[in-house]
Amino acid sequence: MKKSKLFISCDEAYEICDKAQYNEATLWEKFKLNLRYLWCRCTISYVSKNKKLTKTLNSAKVDCLKAEEKQQLQQQFDNHLHNQG
Repeated sequence: MKKSKLFISCDEAYEICDKAQYNEATLWEKFKLNLRYLWCRCTISYVSKNKKLTKTLNSAKVDCLKAEEKQQLQQQFDNHLHNQG
């Protein structure tokens, strides 16, 4: 089956959607995604969920561990495993 340059599969649309989320998609990829978006319910759903996820992550106020805290936690974990064996 010949691959179309204009029409893409759902899997390709999902990949382009993910790339677009991080501003890594080209203008041509965005055009093909928008073309599929016009008629594919699966793509519409995926794009909608992806937008909600991005919005939620951007608005979340998450405090992450600092590098020293991660290292200390890893040391405690390794010590605990060593003492168990």
